[in-house]
Amino acid sequence: MLIKNKVKIVEVNAENWYECCQLEVAPDQLEFIESNAVSIAQSKFEATLKPYAIYFENKVAGFLMFNSTPEELDAYWVYRIMVDKGFQGKGIGKAATELMILEMKESFDVDRIVVGYHPDNKEAHRLYASLGFVDHGERFGREMAVVKEIHPN
Repeated sequence: MLIKNKVKIVEVNAENWYECCQLEVAPDQLEFIESNAVSIAQSKFEATLKPYAIYFENKVAGFLMFNSTPEELDAYWVYRIMVDKGFQGKGIGKAATELMILEMKESFDVDRIVVGYHPDNKEAHRLYASLGFVDHGERFGREMAVVKEIHPN
């Protein structure tokens, strides 16, 4: 069975929020991402942020969050994508990112998605490049911003 068939994304809710807060990245990735607890709290005060649990084989394996309104670069921004250290290296992050892009296209009619990440985060760079995100040289603080143009089907 393809990895894609084992991955789903579900909005953070009363049943999965605590599991999302318990997820951890590998030690060498800690400097690159906020905790999921901070992200979930942020989503309660910024109503346009949409937090999701990433499931792999019906277990919470990761977390992602994106904005439902355009921001800088006239784009919809991805705020977080992480996969727990115990689930990394299986393609779960890529499958979940593809599902997130589909959700954004269907729900908000996006034509441009931007992800910001630290330039030293090589795993993020490989992931986003493999999904068609392009670096046009945009920088926001310590993060680089890569852009994916969404074309109508």
